[in-house]
Parts: sequence; C-alpha cells; structure tokens
Amino acid sequence: MTDVNEPEEGAAPDEAATRDASASGGLSRRGLLGLAIGGSVAGLAVGAGAGLAGGVALGRARAAEDAHSAYGFFGEHQAGITTPVQDHLHFASFDMMPRTDREDLISLLQDWSYAASRMAQGLEVSATGAVGGPAEAPPDDTGEALGLPASGLTLTFGFGPGLFENEEGDRYGIAAQRPSGLERLPAFLGDDLDPQASHGDLCIQACADDPQVAVHAIRNLSRIAFGRARLRWSQLGFGKTSRTTTTQATPRNLFGFKDGTANILADDAAALRDHVWVSTQDEPTWLAGGSYLVARKIAMLIETWDRVRLSEQDAIIGRDKGEGAPLSGGDEFTAPDFRSTAIDENSHVSLAHPEHNDGVRILRRGYNYVDGNNDLGRLDAGLFFLSYQRDPSQFVSLQRRLSTDRMNEYVRHVGSGIWAVPAGVKPGSYIGADLFA
Repeated sequence: MTDVNEPEEGAAPDEAATRDASASGGLSRRGLLGLAIGGSVAGLAVGAGAGLAGGVALGRARAAEDAHSAYGFFGEHQAGITTPVQDHLHFASFDMMPRTDREDLISLLQDWSYAASRMAQGLEVSATGAVGGPAEAPPDDTGEALGLPASGLTLTFGFGPGLFENEEGDRYGIAAQRPSGLERLPAFLGDDLDPQASHGDLCIQACADDPQVAVHAIRNLSRIAFGRARLRWSQLGFGKTSRTTTTQATPRNLFGFKDGTANILADDAAALRDHVWVSTQDEPTWLAGGSYLVARKIAMLIETWDRVRLSEQDAIIGRDKGEGAPLSGGDEFTAPDFRSTAIDENSHVSLAHPEHNDGVRILRRGYNYVDGNNDLGRLDAGLFFLSYQRDPSQFVSLQRRLSTDRMNEYVRHVGSGIWAVPAGVKPGSYIGADLFA
C-alpha cells in the first residue's frame, strides 16, 4: 500500500480495427475447440425465440448509446493502465499447459486478442456469439453479458518469467528475449505468500464498471484457452483504490483512508515516460512502449485496525483520515513537510514518498477485495495492489523501504506476481507480436 504517485489508449471503438481483427482469421481451430468444450461444461440452455432476439437488439442499441463507455483495444499502449480506473476488477493468472509449443502460444495470443477486441466494444467473443450458432452445438459465448454495454471494459495482458523458461526449458524459443529484470520478486519482510495464489506464465487484468462484464471477459478467455493454458488463480476486486485522471476523486481503502493521492496521472506525459513506459533505449527492444506489472494481494487485519484510536491511525498513515491532508498541514494535495514533527518518519506517507526514495514513482491501479470470512469468523479482506513501472527495481526499492512501515503490524502480503506487459496492439496484429518477430 504505497502513497506514491485523457489516456491515449482510451479511444472510442474503432470499427476499422475490428474489421482488421476479423480479417486476421478470428478464432483458431484450437480456440473454437476450447469454446465448444468449455460450453459443454458451463454453457446455459438458452432459447432463440423472438423475445431473446429482441433483447439482444435492445442490448446492442443500448451499447451504441453508451459508446462513450467503451475503450479501444488497439493503440500505442495497452488499455487498462492509464485508462480512468473502473469500479470492478477480475484478475486472472494462467499457466501454459505441459508440452505446448510455440505455435500453441502464438495461436492463443491471437485468439485472445481477437476476442478481447470484440468484448471491449460490448460485442460477443465471435460473430455467432451466444445464440447465433447451431442449436445443437455449444455456443461460442457464455451469454451472461448479452444486453449489457461495454461498461468501460479494458483487458490488459502480461507475460510472466515462467513463459520464457521453466523446468521444461526454452519450450517457446523466447528465452533469449526475456527481460533481465523479469524475475520473481525477492522475499520481503512480512511476506506469507500462498504459492497457489501467486505467479503465473500469463495474466489478464479485466477492469469494468459492471462486475458481470469483467467476469464474463475472464470466463470466456479461459474457455478459449482450453488445451493451451489453464487458470492458475484469480481475484475479484471492487472499489478502486487509486485514480488515474484529475476528474476522479481519490478513493478510500478498507482502512478508511484516501489511497493513491499522489498517483501518476494519465495526463502527466513526463512522469509516464520516466517511470511507467519502457523506452526504446531499454532492453529488450520488443517491450518498448510496454511496462511491468506487479500484483500483490495484501490481507488487512480489519478487526485489529478497527480497535485502534483515530489519532493513532492518522499517525500510522501520516495523513488525516477525514480530508486526506498530510499531518504537516494543508489539504489533500498539499506536499507533506517532512521537517515537521507531526509526520512520523516511519509513517506510511513518509517511507513511500519519492522524496525518501531517490525520486522513484509508480503508477498504482489497485482494488479492495473481500473473500468472505476466515475460520475465525474475521473478514478475509484487504487490498489487491497493482502497479505499473518502467523497471521492476522501482517496486523492489519501494517495498524494501517500507520494511519499517508502522502499518506492517496490520497487513500481510499473501499473494505476489510480476509480468512484462507488451505495448499496445496494432490493428490486424495480436498481443506481444514483436516478441515472436
């Protein structure tokens, strides 16, 4: 939980881009097989009567009216990074299946890109979709998003360290292209990581203003992956804990404090260039225009925190709980004055601030989560932390700096992962195409 700091990938849907994606062949035979087998397990029996057809038409009309809520899939950078942070998240990590080869990986990325480009516009994953195919075959689309607009859906894809080389070796012929900084994060003080909720060869970050739209996207991309990749773990999130535009109010985390006041914003081109986007001067060149994504599942000891007096909570964070102002004075956006004795040197604000970290900044995009209750009847809840940075060392240095954070008494890091996020997709191409050029 760090208090560090109009998107060019947030363009309106591009009909020509969709035609280009369709022209590239649509889903591969493997992708269609995944839809068919996945549909036999999870598909719903849906009638194709006039009433449903009318509902589909109404839904599409509504989607056209809500076109402003759709973000283009194609662009210089992937959507879902500087895009205005949506209200809901479904994050998924995948492992490639054993004995898959380079062709399997490329076809998966092509199929995912095609389906994602359609869903980002509020369309079904294929032209036949949930009800337009043969009645005696499983539908291409699961159908739970029929009639719903795009709801600001963005799909962001990343490549984990194990994709480049693992115990099977260099199975996809890309080991030499692995970024030097793309390694599993080192152990940090307070880590209690669950291996089954950490890491992964591939990741997909689905964000939307409607949770059903985000879940629909991950559900269908998982089906398309059948035979090539399997879901390793996933996480639902709600209530964004950061902002990426000046028009968004600073949200609050489950401790009740405003979170991400000093986040890097979409219109800060200089900060994005210096701290978020991989440069053409960086290595490897195929990642230029991309970024690195770090995910950390941070469990909050909610009941313990709730018994801490207000003045102590303020001191631990270094900000006023009501207004979000630094304890040195001013309003939420006043720069903290660390010469003031009002801010504890081991408060979260002090330790995380760029002034105390050689100017390091990251772009945050986290969400609250509640996974029910644990065996003790306490809330299983916390922060699903997501950050984008030009180099993984930025996150590592910040996290090490937070080793003496007073807030550590109330949080546990239980999940972790890192992925290289390729640049945006050109019309007619697919995610990560430059890696295989």
